[in-house]
Amino acid sequence: MAEVTYKEAINQALADCLAADEAIFMIGEDIAAAGGVFKTTVGLQERFGAERVRDTPISEQAILGLAIGASMQGMRPIAELMFADFAGVAFDQLANQLAKYRYMTGGQVALPVTVRLANGIPGGFGAQHSQTCENWFLNIVGLKIAVPGTPADAYGLLRAAIEDDDPVLVFEHKGLFNSKGELAADAGPVELGRAAVVREGDDVTLLATQLMRQRALEAAEILAAESISAEVVDPRTLVPLDMETIGASVERTNNLVIVQEAPPAGSWGATVIARIVAERFDSLDSPPILVGGDETPIPFAHELEQAWIPTPERIAASVRATLGTAVPALAS
Repeated sequence: MAEVTYKEAINQALADCLAADEAIFMIGEDIAAAGGVFKTTVGLQERFGAERVRDTPISEQAILGLAIGASMQGMRPIAELMFADFAGVAFDQLANQLAKYRYMTGGQVALPVTVRLANGIPGGFGAQHSQTCENWFLNIVGLKIAVPGTPADAYGLLRAAIEDDDPVLVFEHKGLFNSKGELAADAGPVELGRAAVVREGDDVTLLATQLMRQRALEAAEILAAESISAEVVDPRTLVPLDMETIGASVERTNNLVIVQEAPPAGSWGATVIARIVAERFDSLDSPPILVGGDETPIPFAHELEQAWIPTPERIAASVRATLGTAVPALAS
């Protein structure tokens, strides 16, 4: 085992895939000599050459259009969008071309495109550069969605995405780039569609991804001091979604709190609650709770941004609410 940062794990996954398959190449803004705005591609052009690690103009439409065309000719492109928020600029390519072309050709043409998107609140980037954008794509059939929350998952899910014959969106959380974790020397792909139980518990299931996974674990520590046992589950991918693991956890704990960085409406958290209520209603002892960002644009000011995003204390309070408990010192 070696301790690496989240962005180092991404860099290693890209390097390992580029070394393994000459059909793989990378395109994006400033990814070559500069190593990307978040330094996830440092050293890759020097190692693999300018033909396989290419800077592009500032045009998300061109990046995605090139990736789609190259994949139709047998290549396996990795396209980086500097900020996930910028996916809106290339939404037609993502929603109407990349997601549908294999279906519309009767399976004759595969599009093994990996789209890397820097996601989430890094701190002080403002409303147009801080969103968690995975929910934008939940209603687009044909795209797989990965949301790694640890260096090991950043490596394994990115490897799996690049090796997949269908298009995969990999959302890399900006607030986690410098976080550290262990990565095995023989690490390989992590299966898409397999959730991870990252902390076992008996009283409530806490379901969370990426930065909210970390905060759910912090909330679980707060609750443990109150003799509340929280099980923390990370879906790791939203499409495909491992409802078997999620449902089995709810069957054990009989209570569900979902934590996401985005506002609740039209989100993956709302989707999971709808499915749990429809499929496992008898397992619930209380109504599920969805903890999310406020229904406003993300503020730029630090104090307002911190009030907007769910905190461990807010998560713990939601667990107490669903269990019908309260901290005695706070009761009045």
